[in-house]
Amino acid sequence: MTAKASAARRQRTVDFSVLPSGAARPYTLTVSRRPAVTTPSALPISEALRGSAPLARLFERLGESAALFAAIEASLPAALAPHVRPGPVDAEGWSLLAANAAVAAKLRQLVPRFEDRLRLAGRGVASIRIKVQHR
Repeated sequence: MTAKASAARRQRTVDFSVLPSGAARPYTLTVSRRPAVTTPSALPISEALRGSAPLARLFERLGESAALFAAIEASLPAALAPHVRPGPVDAEGWSLLAANAAVAAKLRQLVPRFEDRLRLAGRGVASIRIKVQHR
């Protein structure tokens, strides 16, 4: 698009000097529009995570955490399951995130069961930490 056409699109002048009723109006109205803003196409999050070395490691740890959670999910009591989420995995172990202190207390009682399930699944971790997720 040429600069002249672009300028014409941004500004329109309407002449009200002669109206259908025949009454003359001595002014014109100028309406200016802002140029259209284009947003760059966004990368899907999976591509962005794989494209950077630190983010790729983060992506791997997220997958590892999800796999650990899948291994213990069947041993979670049905009433607790909606209130527990997988947390971060690091060199010290794995964290489970509890919705509140009562859920965290029950999860702490179940840690030996979770460790057994992980051992049976061949996914041992150094330790399982229970943390209350503050919202």
